[in-house]
Amino acid sequence: MTQASDLTRRTLLTAGVAGLALSVFGRWAPARASEGTFEITLSDAQWREKLTKQQFAVLREEATERAFTSPLNAEKRKGMFHCAGCDLPAYSSEAKYDSGTGWPSFWKAEDGAIGTKEDRSLFSVRTEVHCSRCGGHFGHIFDDGPAPTGKRHCLNGVALAFKPAQNA
Repeated sequence: MTQASDLTRRTLLTAGVAGLALSVFGRWAPARASEGTFEITLSDAQWREKLTKQQFAVLREEATERAFTSPLNAEKRKGMFHCAGCDLPAYSSEAKYDSGTGWPSFWKAEDGAIGTKEDRSLFSVRTEVHCSRCGGHFGHIFDDGPAPTGKRHCLNGVALAFKPAQNA
């Protein structure tokens, strides 16, 4: 075998391993808030001024808060859960339920309040859910929720702000 064919084989093998690693491990770059055109767009510096450190990590960098740490997990009053980044009403308390996962869970969002995209991180393919107005990351949607949708919107409480109903 010649050195040229060894080099070509090595190059192909390296490219194949890199492609496999990308498909298994997800992205080359760290996750960021949903890309696209949104009604509200701010620079990272502006978002950092507006949000707490943990809110910025979740909403803008797609981090996940620790399970069972959000006070919103136990929130039982009537009202609306808004995006903590732009105040868009996103989830009604009427769609909230206790999934036992440690994160606030809902079986549906308000019409037009969310967008989704494929998330290939953490060795799996999931559906990421984000605010339709600012692109802030809320969490993920799974197919193990209650009727009538069968969906579980498993959300980071720090990505939401609860506003009780006037008559609650």
